[in-house]
Amino acid sequence: MPAVFVHGVPDTARVWQPLLAQLKRSDVVCLSLPGFGNARPVGFTPDKDGYAAWIVDQLKKIDGPIDLVGHDWGSLLVTRVVSIAPTLVRTWSGGAAPLDPAYVWHDTAQIWQTRGKGEELMKMMSADLMAGGLAAQGIPPAEARETARLMDDEMKTCILALYRSAVGVAADWFADLKKVSAPGLILWGENDPYAPSHFGEKLAANTKG
Repeated sequence: MPAVFVHGVPDTARVWQPLLAQLKRSDVVCLSLPGFGNARPVGFTPDKDGYAAWIVDQLKKIDGPIDLVGHDWGSLLVTRVVSIAPTLVRTWSGGAAPLDPAYVWHDTAQIWQTRGKGEELMKMMSADLMAGGLAAQGIPPAEARETARLMDDEMKTCILALYRSAVGVAADWFADLKKVSAPGLILWGENDPYAPSHFGEKLAANTKG
């Protein structure tokens, strides 16, 4: 029964390495979202629905039962997956990713969602600047530097497309939360700088099934 992990943004599957070192199980699959430390498949559209559909396709290739785990944007995508393909997983877990009509995107997200401003910000985001920002959020410096090194033009393009597709993500995805049937666990930092913890409580209530 594999555990499948989905990373966030801006990140790669490397983010799970410290956790994997603590797990007493080897049946683990860490998905690498297209464009995040790798090349996108030909014809792949890097928007919210494209990524959710891609995860569904990956899960269908894995013998279950599956325990699905997401972090950050990976959590938002996992929430979508268990909404549209509830029988693919045995359990799921995520957090720090609101799916709620009352949520307002954080400042950086709003810049990325704005054409022109998003591109300008990406141009300013050098590897050193990115590494410093990640380290300031608690990521170990060595890991922050490696993640920043992997944030190439491909990843920047995918990030902008993903965030712009998600301006109205709650309007598009919220209603389907009632379809979630697999048991889930919502984890949320009490002092999350991007989304207050009450959004975690609301997400848990909205996905009880």
